[in-house]
Amino acid sequence: MIQRLYNWTMSLAEHPNALWALALVSFVESSFFPIPPDVLMIPMIIARPNRAWLIATVALVASVLGGLLGYAIGAFAFEQIGQPILESLGKGDAVAEFNTRFNDFGFWAVLGAGITPFPFKVITIMSGWTGMPLGVFIATSIIARAIRFYLVAGLLWKFGSPIRDFIEKRLGLVTTIFLVLLFGGFLLVRYL
Repeated sequence: MIQRLYNWTMSLAEHPNALWALALVSFVESSFFPIPPDVLMIPMIIARPNRAWLIATVALVASVLGGLLGYAIGAFAFEQIGQPILESLGKGDAVAEFNTRFNDFGFWAVLGAGITPFPFKVITIMSGWTGMPLGVFIATSIIARAIRFYLVAGLLWKFGSPIRDFIEKRLGLVTTIFLVLLFGGFLLVRYL
């Protein structure tokens, strides 16, 4: 099933309405779709490097809007279904404790998931579920998705096709390591 979705997504990159397809994929990827928009962005930018910044902007705007849908799913579906079930099982306190811990690191969770290959939809839904302040969620989503999409666009605009393999195979790992080191540094400073 994933391979079929991937092939379908790749075929959209060649379509005359590719920007609309990118907007759709970016929107739904932030709330429930398993394929990231990068698989459309990369071939679109390689084919038309002069549109790299426009392509990244479309992905950014649609992704943040899709993140708001994910946030709403977490906020409204959890309150109506998940919370009553957990409370009936005597787990209401555990939910409150998890909410507090997630929101203490919520900025970093949204930033990390927005930049790295970690599924952004998981964080958008959890952000709504835990009641992360909407302003913090939106601002962090914009920062994270802008870093990710403009970095990809800039590298492809500057270096073209040879950078494609690097982006697809190693950029997520390098970014994840950087964020772990950055977060670890903040924790070290905080507790020293």
